[in-house]
Amino acid sequence: MTDLPRTPSGHFDLPLALERIRAAAAQLAGYVRETPTVYSHTFSESAGCDVYLKLENLQRTGSFKLRGALHMLMQLPEEQRRRGLIAASAGNHAQGVALAAQLLSAQATVVMPERTALVKIRRTEDYGARVVLHGQSWDEAQAHALALAATHGWTPVHPFDDPHVIVGQGTVALEVLEQVPEVGTIVVPVGGGGLIAGVALAVKALRPEVRVVGVQASGAAAMVASLAAGERVSIEHPTTLAEGIRVGSTGEHTFDVVRALVDEVVQVEESELVEAIVQTLSKSKVVPEGAGVASIAALVAGRVEARGHLCAVVSGGNIDLNQLGRLIESGLAEQGFTHLVRLRMVDISGQLQAVLTVVAEAGCNILDVRHHRGGWRVPIGFVDVDIQIETRRAGQGPEVEALLLERGFRARA
Repeated sequence: MTDLPRTPSGHFDLPLALERIRAAAAQLAGYVRETPTVYSHTFSESAGCDVYLKLENLQRTGSFKLRGALHMLMQLPEEQRRRGLIAASAGNHAQGVALAAQLLSAQATVVMPERTALVKIRRTEDYGARVVLHGQSWDEAQAHALALAATHGWTPVHPFDDPHVIVGQGTVALEVLEQVPEVGTIVVPVGGGGLIAGVALAVKALRPEVRVVGVQASGAAAMVASLAAGERVSIEHPTTLAEGIRVGSTGEHTFDVVRALVDEVVQVEESELVEAIVQTLSKSKVVPEGAGVASIAALVAGRVEARGHLCAVVSGGNIDLNQLGRLIESGLAEQGFTHLVRLRMVDISGQLQAVLTVVAEAGCNILDVRHHRGGWRVPIGFVDVDIQIETRRAGQGPEVEALLLERGFRARA
């Protein structure tokens, strides 16, 4: 299969596409996990509709990427697989290709940008792949991967713009439609478009009335720009904390499918991604990565019409733990559940105790206290104090500051 099936009139042949997606599901059975789709009481209450989460973060390697990579490799002759495989990726696709190659007794080489997080490099190597670090972006890594493929005769495995990969990703939709038969809307994170293309082919073949909505980060919204222009548009420097969808261009195959079959593609802001990560962790006890939570971010931000039964695909959970900690801190501060109080106090005994007493009276908790006495910025006889507090309710921080000022303490910028 070198292309997705079409009718003589040029439209996508949905019955044949569905047949291929079902065949892919049968091939992948035993290798790929059927991930759960769970009802979220908290998101349902806040959204005003029935919300389900498709937990592809629980897939092997921590994302949906294994489905497409493994299906693509299964279509290759064994001799071709043995010659070697190569891919470019900064994360999820790398691990998907590495495990897929391991399962099929093949050797994979993965080119990763030089600034790739060490934990992602280690995970890829743990699955048996050789890792080559090259370039500052996925585009530079991809160019190097193609050069290595030409030199060594290795087969490239594209992360999204390959019909076999798209068909493999479409198996996600088969599971959703079986697990939530009454679903009316499926919301999918979008980078290059492989996942949403596969989902759209399966959904529109089986349940054409079900809405398929894509979500991109505003700093990497190549699909949104391409749909608006009516042709593929590239973004030179895509930026977003959601690495899995930080892609500067769509694929030829994926753009055609999205343009023809996807109902809508919306954008979310970085702050909305952060808030969605924190809410998903705290409310649903699900650990998502930035890309994986894009569908939930769109729902929380009101970018997707909340009606009927809605399924948000959590596409992955491979988040760096150091980044996770910073995102949680940032998200709690943005929601008003933590607050930084900055004071300049007379440097005498008992002052700090008096401040902590006021904080305790407000029912807040102390997270961190830092003193600054040295340097020309702090006048002699004074001390600057930064106090990080946890509030009882959102937005209480300014009230605590006002209470401190009433007690005679002096705020500083």
